[in-house]
Amino acid sequence: MRSAPSLLGAAVLAATFPTALVAQGADPRLERMKTEALEMVAQRADMVQEMVDMLFSFGELGMQEFETQRYLTEILRDNGFDIELGVAGMPSAWTARWSNGSGRPVIALGSDVDGIPQSSQKPGVAYRDPILAREAPGHGEGHNSGQVVNIVAALAVKAIMERDDIDGTLLMWPGIAEEQLAGKAFLVRDGVFEGVDVNLFTHVGSNLGVSWGQSGNNALVSALFRFSGETAHSAGAPWRGRSALDAVMLMAQAWEFKREHLRPSERSHYVILDGGDQPNVVPQTATIWYYFRDVDYDRTMAMYDAAKLMAQGAALMTGTEVDTIQTIGSAWSAHYNLPVAEATQRNIERVGLPEWSEDDVRFAKAFQRELGVEEEGLATEVNQLRGPVDLSRSLGGGSDDIGDVAWNMPTVRLSYPANMPGGPGHNWAEGIASATPVAHKGTLAGAKVQALTLLDLFLDGVTVDAAWTYFNDEQSQAGKYIPFISPTDEPATFLNREIMGEWREQMRPYYYDPSRYDTYLDQLGITYPTVRRTPVSQE
Repeated sequence: MRSAPSLLGAAVLAATFPTALVAQGADPRLERMKTEALEMVAQRADMVQEMVDMLFSFGELGMQEFETQRYLTEILRDNGFDIELGVAGMPSAWTARWSNGSGRPVIALGSDVDGIPQSSQKPGVAYRDPILAREAPGHGEGHNSGQVVNIVAALAVKAIMERDDIDGTLLMWPGIAEEQLAGKAFLVRDGVFEGVDVNLFTHVGSNLGVSWGQSGNNALVSALFRFSGETAHSAGAPWRGRSALDAVMLMAQAWEFKREHLRPSERSHYVILDGGDQPNVVPQTATIWYYFRDVDYDRTMAMYDAAKLMAQGAALMTGTEVDTIQTIGSAWSAHYNLPVAEATQRNIERVGLPEWSEDDVRFAKAFQRELGVEEEGLATEVNQLRGPVDLSRSLGGGSDDIGDVAWNMPTVRLSYPANMPGGPGHNWAEGIASATPVAHKGTLAGAKVQALTLLDLFLDGVTVDAAWTYFNDEQSQAGKYIPFISPTDEPATFLNREIMGEWREQMRPYYYDPSRYDTYLDQLGITYPTVRRTPVSQE
């Protein structure tokens, strides 16, 4: 952990930076360079559109993001970045690094890249209409645009740094298998972020926004429980069999009884991955996959420990064995950095929201009407800087393994408006806007904010040091990072292998071809926006 600089002291921990302090240490070229960066990002609007559309067309699931890896690393390699593939034991993971001068400070930029099962959806069509089939994967959360925000911003800032001899390092990295929370803890454990001064993370949303302090996300452990028994003829000699499926069902039932005694903030859900081969054979193997969530490490681990005892009990009752208990992934509830969030917020207010067209707003309202939610259209005012969540009053919610990164270095999470309000999350509906003018404009706005924040970190003379003062003096009082994964846990690289093995070649003919089509909408023959007047019930 980096030491806090004594010269700044407590002054920089005020809710807002003293303007004089920022100006005193800032490079006099900063304002001019910010104006240039905005112009340089704007000039890359076509690049934004092409990258957003290309990544959307891949629709890859976690641990299988190989087309995404190839495409993005080729762009970065062609622009002078050093590429490392397969980092932290994950074949689809990568890093891209570029340094200038002394190489300090080191700023990391990350965003998730994986899709959602059974979320294939034509963009620009405001109702259920899959590209290939309902069961095919797709970008049902919008993870196709976050890396575009970062790469376009980084390329603009890199050009300025090279021209004007500005010291620093840009480290690009992807969130692998975020939907399974299966990647970032391994990146942290394997030292990918060693020496990083600040981490800028992006995630798709419906507005520009950033927060500081304790987030509202739950901590999480994702774990597989595999049981093994003995086969027998289910009718001829059932007494000779020991059913692993019985053990899975007993464990699941035991957990259902525990739900009565869970705190309001606790969340748990499961799927049965393996329940045997055919009914006339007593199942020799069976597997159940759980997510356990609560507000912090201790309470989440208590859920995991209780589940382990239930698994042992289910095995005893059925004469089976708990063959494997495997931690698939994990996530800490994030704590975001105040000084970096303040700098980002100032840049959000400077950039502002895109100018939405009448078609954009009509598209959004048709989407919302289809889902039966308020027809609010698109955001018209940027979000204000949001502060910490009171965990004692939290009722729980989703998780994001960016928390593991945020507890190891100053980190913020920029939300940018490449999607529309009203979606259910993790659903085909979240892909409707993800390769349309809404996504293109929202991603470009996010890239502008990210470029300005990068320049602040490299040149304003205060934010990086202030970020570490906050991290060491304030965030450290809220907790100490203890990884959920053990030193011997390995990444679950098997995740989604069978699904992508089934669908990848069927999806390949639908990959975007920018040499023939201006946009992915053009390639699919979609008129933007395609809406219907009378909504039907959600399919």
